[in-house]
Amino acid sequence: MKLVIAVVQDQDSGALTDTLMDRGFRATKLATTGGFLRQGNTTLLIGVQDHEVEDVVDIVKSTCRSRMQMMPPISIVGRSTESYIGQPVEVPIGGATIFVLDVARFERV
Repeated sequence: MKLVIAVVQDQDSGALTDTLMDRGFRATKLATTGGFLRQGNTTLLIGVQDHEVEDVVDIVKSTCRSRMQMMPPISIVGRSTESYIGQPVEVPIGGATIFVLDVARFERV
């Protein structure tokens, strides 16, 4: 058994959960916030059999896309003036970060 953890952009989470459910996968949805841009993400916890991992990863890859977004001036590291960016910057956001972990024990009660 495996646990797939998918961190996705909020804009992609609805379509992703719908597709997962249509394909028979259950997921637990958590509201999360990214550390760099401090924007909303969705983290999905998806328990699957070993042979289903690639199906879930393929669904995530086909549903979640990367996009570019203009970000206002921000302090990149901490709050020091050395790391302050004074102009808006275009940064890539979205896509997905996927972790696949072994599950030592699973129980549904």
